[in-house]
Amino acid sequence: MPAKSVSYGNTWESEVNDDGEFVRHQTSFHSQIRDDGSTEFTPESGRFHLYVSYACPWAHRTLIARKLKGLEEAISFDVVDPVLPNTGWSFGGSAPGATGDTVNRFRDLREAYQASNSKFEGAITVPVLWDKQTRQIVNNESADILRMLNSEFQHCAKTPVLDLYPKDKREQIDQLNDWIYPGINNGVYRCGFATKQAAYSDAFKELFAALDRAEEILGRSRYLTGSKLTEADVRLFTTLVRFDAVYVAHFKCNLRRIVDYPNLWGYTRDLFQTEGVAETVDMEHIKTHYFVSHRQINPSGIIPDGPALDFESPHGRG
Repeated sequence: MPAKSVSYGNTWESEVNDDGEFVRHQTSFHSQIRDDGSTEFTPESGRFHLYVSYACPWAHRTLIARKLKGLEEAISFDVVDPVLPNTGWSFGGSAPGATGDTVNRFRDLREAYQASNSKFEGAITVPVLWDKQTRQIVNNESADILRMLNSEFQHCAKTPVLDLYPKDKREQIDQLNDWIYPGINNGVYRCGFATKQAAYSDAFKELFAALDRAEEILGRSRYLTGSKLTEADVRLFTTLVRFDAVYVAHFKCNLRRIVDYPNLWGYTRDLFQTEGVAETVDMEHIKTHYFVSHRQINPSGIIPDGPALDFESPHGRG
């Protein structure tokens, strides 16, 4: 049964159907940047800007790709406040690490959506890829943005040799994404936002079956597709790095922790220690966002002091 269709800002309750299942709404902007001139958006250095949240795993994907490809000088970014009000992400800039909007001076991210479509009434989500030249959103689908950053800015990239979606691995990557996304990436949300026991239990079983499957794969190879890092690893990592600090308690994903999985825990540390990745992880923003924003789940808004997680310890996955 689909979620009820309503106008909303960012209230997750609007994405829960009558069976108590969390059903994520689709993103709205899907234009493409192409270096072959086939679209109106050409990959010029300095033209595009990312609006992100350090807390959001979907936005985190794009920050990692930007860093790994060496696109820091080509694509700028701003960080929203970690706490998410019902009206959508905001640019108060008072929290450490939040930047405000340095491009448009918007107070709320909703203004970027309305500037792109005056009749827009959907969810105000991150990441957002913004075109400074035409002053509109190009795309707000993290999977699309991840691939555009990988392939369409090669002349701007300091690490163009890195290919997160190589042709010979695309079928395998797509197959991995097909079960990692619903089972793990979105699976933790399906557990945490479920409002009926059956919906929660079904999501819980699928989540840990998928984690067990990933654990088995990573017992055979350093990364999900073999010896080289791909987008499948980036997509999985952003959930794993949040799992023990947030999802175990806050979203009731407590059958096992990532530290209880030898391969997944070593793999998480391996990716964290990959050059440039650690600086994209802001655990203070992550914990503040989840524990303070979701008052229906955590009415007190108290942020746990733990757990103690050493992402810098040797991972042993050479």
